[in-house]
Amino acid sequence: MALRLPRPQRIDVWASLAGLLGGLLLWGIGLGMRPADAAYVIFDGRWPLLLPLAVIAGCELLRRTASRTALLTGTAALVADGLTQGSLATVIMYTDLVYAAVLYGTPGTARRIPRITALLTLVGTLVPYAVWREPEALLVGVAVGVVAFAPASTGLVVRNHREAAEAARLRAEQTALLAEMDRTQAVAAERARMARELHDMVANHLSAIAIHSTAALSLEDEKTSREALTVIRENSVQGLSEMRRLIGILRDGSDADDREPTATPTLGGLGTLVEGARANGLEVTLDSLPEAAHGPVPAPVELAAYRIVQEALTNALKHAAKGRVTVRLRELDGTLDLRVTSPYGGRDAPRAPGSGAGLVGMRERAALLHGTFEAGPENAADGTGGKLWVVRATLPVTDVPRGGTE
Repeated sequence: MALRLPRPQRIDVWASLAGLLGGLLLWGIGLGMRPADAAYVIFDGRWPLLLPLAVIAGCELLRRTASRTALLTGTAALVADGLTQGSLATVIMYTDLVYAAVLYGTPGTARRIPRITALLTLVGTLVPYAVWREPEALLVGVAVGVVAFAPASTGLVVRNHREAAEAARLRAEQTALLAEMDRTQAVAAERARMARELHDMVANHLSAIAIHSTAALSLEDEKTSREALTVIRENSVQGLSEMRRLIGILRDGSDADDREPTATPTLGGLGTLVEGARANGLEVTLDSLPEAAHGPVPAPVELAAYRIVQEALTNALKHAAKGRVTVRLRELDGTLDLRVTSPYGGRDAPRAPGSGAGLVGMRERAALLHGTFEAGPENAADGTGGKLWVVRATLPVTDVPRGGTE
């Protein structure tokens, strides 16, 4: 199986070509680093230094793609160059190989090369001085430091800066991703909130309109039909008002009256809500303690309780059998206990169609306040064997989650 070398990058090709041409230029003018008659020059003459020059120029082609192999081969070429008159171009290209090995190599290579070159620099400084006892011997360590340790340290600094920049980029992307997730969740939560508001504010009136319009169409008594049409008109007007309130929340206009919704419903408005249910034909009884008896209730809890009662009365209007509907509120051990009961059974079909979103909305309102919600049939307590549909919610009036159901 043939060994396939990695393809060099274009900038590495230019670096190799520039180093080779520079070395050939120095060779052509006869400029070497050591005199030909030096004792440590084994291969004298001008031709032997071309081989290390060509080898290290070839290593430059692999400075990114195979940096460790290029450095090891380049080290052997540098040693061979030291046995000739030497070429400055070979030394310069070798410093680039050391730099590239630290910058582009593996993390282990990047850690080891600066340590090895630092040790070589220290040895190159102390050993020659200990042997020759001449200040000029210290220049050997300086030369080793310039050729090996300096480029290795520079490569390590650049690598650390690049890794820090990459980590900062990844953190920025992660922050942007988290921000987008938060925005998506906020949009979804706002859509759910507006869906609950739309359902709770309008469904009651539309249900009454549907029920009384059916009655008006099926009855021939002019007086009864007129009363049904009166209820239809009242609910139409109230439903239109509620729709304007909702539009006031959503709209971004210049008129403050269009942008600002009316006051948030409170427990004090339960009486009016019950009166409206009675006008729609329900027999409703409200059993609620005055504020002086149970103390102030946080606004999110008041809104949730109001909307739950409103939806429970709407469901009773559509589904309950003939009989009394009871709304009861009590404060028990730091919680607001809400209970709405209505006759259950005896009706083949609802008086108006429903989607089931009302129960979901009531349960969501209670869950947002860390409360509980239950809805289902129960046996009547009067011993008659009848059944009641009971809607019960328990809402904490202390430690209300910030924002509540708004």
